[in-house]
Amino acid sequence: MTTPSVSFEFFPPRNLDQSFKLWETANALTPLGPDFVSVTYGAGGTTRQLTHEAVTALASNYGLNVAAHLTCVDASRAETMRIVEDYAKAGVREIVALRGDPPQGAARFAPHPEGFADSVELIEAIAEHGGFTIRCGAYPEPHPESPGTAADVAWLKRKVEAGASSGITQFFFDADVYFRFRDACAAAGVSAPIIPGILPIQSWAGARKFAARCGASVPAWADEAFAKAGPEGERALAVDMAVDLCRRLIEGGVDRLHFYTVNRPQMTLAVCEGLGIAPRQAKVA
Repeated sequence: MTTPSVSFEFFPPRNLDQSFKLWETANALTPLGPDFVSVTYGAGGTTRQLTHEAVTALASNYGLNVAAHLTCVDASRAETMRIVEDYAKAGVREIVALRGDPPQGAARFAPHPEGFADSVELIEAIAEHGGFTIRCGAYPEPHPESPGTAADVAWLKRKVEAGASSGITQFFFDADVYFRFRDACAAAGVSAPIIPGILPIQSWAGARKFAARCGASVPAWADEAFAKAGPEGERALAVDMAVDLCRRLIEGGVDRLHFYTVNRPQMTLAVCEGLGIAPRQAKVA
């Protein structure tokens, strides 16, 4: 089995305890030699400054290639492009460009009166600025606001044509979901790599709630397996389930995996170990 390259997603810390968790996560996962790590952006831009601080600290302290999330929410074009310029000055060379979730309390996304209307406009502006590798979101199952997969494929194609070099998918539980989407994208002429997003399950109840919010389908067999495993067997089942999913993806030609770590590295480490992904360098002190 081919060993894939990996990347990891982190949350920006909101307090001192979360800061320690982020640095512990970075320290644990950096030895695996990720292609890049990304740092998320809170709904409504609520972690804008925290994201910037985490991005610059990860890049300077760990030597990581950091991709900063950037959204269209609650900011004018000028404000957003100032953030882009700040990242350029800080030496950041990757951005994950997203429309973003609606601010808390809002039912749907509404563009800022002077802001970008959608992710395509944001990607176009970053590409025109130059100097960045741009990644975007991809939805192997319909986005909650999408009429269907065909629309998501067409939207991904527009984002790639606007300047995105790769897409990172929302998480999923069944490899066939990814393969169907990849095939549909290829048939539509999307040539950019589509990196599968993997969620190592910390809690099945929590994963199900997350799936309901983002439109990821939950297979009946997974519900049954976790019910039989019980609390004592949940962790082992979660690791086995993620390793099996990744192996199926690799056997199907995938050579990159992106892990949603939720700043808790142990499950991601266990999955990578199960895939034979070994440390490439000494741990950072």
